[in-house]
Amino acid sequence: MYAIVAREPGGPDVLEWTEVPDPQAGPGEVLIDIAASAVNRADLLQRQGFYPPPPGAPNIIGLECSGTIAALGEGVTNWEVGDEVCALLAGGGYGQRVAVPATQVLPLPDGVDLVTAASLPEVACTVWSNIVQHAGLQSGEILLIHGGAGGIGTHAIQVGKALGATVAVTAGSDERLERCASLGADITINYKTQDFVEVLGKRGADVILDNMGASYLDRNLTALANDGRLMVIGFQGGRKAELDFSKMLPKRASVTSLGLRGRPVSGRGSKGEVVAGVREGLWPLIAEGKVKPIVHEVRPMQDASGAHAALESGGEVFGKIILKP
Repeated sequence: MYAIVAREPGGPDVLEWTEVPDPQAGPGEVLIDIAASAVNRADLLQRQGFYPPPPGAPNIIGLECSGTIAALGEGVTNWEVGDEVCALLAGGGYGQRVAVPATQVLPLPDGVDLVTAASLPEVACTVWSNIVQHAGLQSGEILLIHGGAGGIGTHAIQVGKALGATVAVTAGSDERLERCASLGADITINYKTQDFVEVLGKRGADVILDNMGASYLDRNLTALANDGRLMVIGFQGGRKAELDFSKMLPKRASVTSLGLRGRPVSGRGSKGEVVAGVREGLWPLIAEGKVKPIVHEVRPMQDASGAHAALESGGEVFGKIILKP
């Protein structure tokens, strides 16, 4: 088969469409003919050499896909050849085929076509595991989302609203904030001209979904409400910062960093457990139209380098970029 491979760590130009060995479905796995994949910021880090795949995962970039099941591994009984699905991957999405544990496979949500479904597994599992399964976001609480215009942000806005929360977002332009508001964001904050701590005021946020890491840590702690939960899912603003416990103890605040890719396949805290929760709790919200996939554009998979450059520029991308082989 053919797949996108990084010939060496570097910029978008190191990505090449080249022939690689065909994957095979092992015990408990299914083989998927890929209809589409999608670009995530973790893909950019892997291309640069900063985010290697976990042991046993393919070196091919790509954390999600949609497609048609082509073969079943030994012991798989809950899927059939020909089923149209989407899947959460540990790697391998930027190709023509991928083998994936059956527990990480999802049916297409009602009303979502095969190509568009590729944009869902990574954002759905990230958002659901963080703000629902761990932070326990409740109706009436305030959810602050940093990077509201990105793939994670546009999805989290809708999930937060569907769960009855008041949603605040940060983004870098008024135009992007207007689009966030069209998805349901109640409070919009231009981080270039406003301070989210001041905007939220003394009430603060009950849950913060943060993609910045070090540069926002201190202000995030200040912005947390009593019993607030800070969920760190990225470190675009740096990896290391000083943690001031004097800001946490009086508020009974918590800081959690939940990775997805490195989770085990099955058991407690596994990718399979997250996927099962998404299927039970989130898929009905998509079927009801309360949460919709937000796709910026569809590009040929062979132009993965262009897609990476577009996302890296941080400019016009709103939602997810899909790659279609």
